[in-house]
Amino acid sequence: MAMFKSFRILRKFILLSFILVSQSCSTYTFSGASIPEEMKTISIQFFENNATLVVPYLASQFTESLKERVRNQSRLSIIRAEADANFEGRITDYTVRPVAIQGNERAGLNRITVTVNVKYTNALKPELSFEESFQAFQEFSLNQGPLQTQEQKLITLINRQITELIFNRAFANW
Repeated sequence: MAMFKSFRILRKFILLSFILVSQSCSTYTFSGASIPEEMKTISIQFFENNATLVVPYLASQFTESLKERVRNQSRLSIIRAEADANFEGRITDYTVRPVAIQGNERAGLNRITVTVNVKYTNALKPELSFEESFQAFQEFSLNQGPLQTQEQKLITLINRQITELIFNRAFANW
């Protein structure tokens, strides 16, 4: 008899949990994103490179990195037309600077920094729209080879950092 009572309590708990989850206002994903159910589409415009120092592939690689993050961490469909939300912006800065000088006045450690200005427009909830700059960097040593041989990998890591910041700002309200 006690077993049936425990089973009934467990059933009620499961039913209550299901009701609470199904009644929530937005969808939660394991990425930490909270995207409203009514949001179905997003457009991501090409991010032009307006930095003084221009790396030819940086703009296209960044734009694709942002699209990939949205694809992998949300259920939103990326479209070219008018969407429920939109990302647009430009790369405003790309710098390579020494951060640690050795005894022979050579840089022992260098840093690549990328800054991206992003305008996010939420057509469904305009109060969640924003325009701000995001920045990330990676340090490297010329002892591991010239910048040209390391740059692609460093930019990939920087793009991951920046797109995570942008995604969290837009969809996790951080």
